[in-house]
Amino acid sequence: MATEIKQSMYEGIEVQHFQFFLQNSDEHEGILQFLLKYLPEQFKRISADKSSLGVLGVGSGGGELDVKMLSLLQSTCSSLPITADIIEGSTELLANFKALVAMTDNLQKIPFTWHVMLSEDYRKQVKDLKKYDFIHMIQMIYYVDDVTETIKFYHNILKKNGRLMIIIEKASAAGDILWRTFSKELCNETIPVYYSSQDVVASLKTLGLKYEEHFIPNTYDITECFDHNSKTGQRLLAFMTASNDFSQSFTPQIRADILNLLRNKCSAEKEGRIYFNSGLSLICVHA
Repeated sequence: MATEIKQSMYEGIEVQHFQFFLQNSDEHEGILQFLLKYLPEQFKRISADKSSLGVLGVGSGGGELDVKMLSLLQSTCSSLPITADIIEGSTELLANFKALVAMTDNLQKIPFTWHVMLSEDYRKQVKDLKKYDFIHMIQMIYYVDDVTETIKFYHNILKKNGRLMIIIEKASAAGDILWRTFSKELCNETIPVYYSSQDVVASLKTLGLKYEEHFIPNTYDITECFDHNSKTGQRLLAFMTASNDFSQSFTPQIRADILNLLRNKCSAEKEGRIYFNSGLSLICVHA
């Protein structure tokens, strides 16, 4: 009998909150603008003396950034055939990814292999492991059981000159402050332990791996979060706290404490609007 694969809990309301967040923030745009400047040189190094290139996206979500990176890889290394493997536990997000690929003409030349499972399942259950030139994990390391073992595993399946790219909340940025302050209240079955860039860097040092770290600025408007009657604010708060419903998931005191922290330690005011200072770290690990 086939081994049962645990599916992601990132379905339904969680996906809706995530997509709402993307619509109401510039996070993907900020990441993309940085990658457009940073990745071409990395891709040239990765592709040196190669006859083909293999890409692995881990926790790629709806694929919005993947299709941009693959298109950039195509234009940078136009003479090399590319294959793409995608690991994603959310069937809803994976369906969005496939639809996006179908609408992107230049990606029709790339063979995709879809792994509908969590990173943990891939690491533990998939036996016929390929090696890759470029592996990326964007805003997904929060969902793994063991950061060090996860990094060790994916680093081990890098080809010569390969790169493992991890993008995660920067230590001491607003997201890190929020989750470390309220880890007891916010950590749940989906995110049992909170990790930030400091945890990734500590793992890399433990493993003795070569890496470089870069800062990606990331701010977004959370003014509506302070209006209890704002549906926009409540949905943003639900995403930021990984809860189904912010007003129902926490006691009145915890809600007040979270809002106080967001206002006074995590944000800056500009022209009457309140902006959450959630900077990101891009950590590029060398093979």
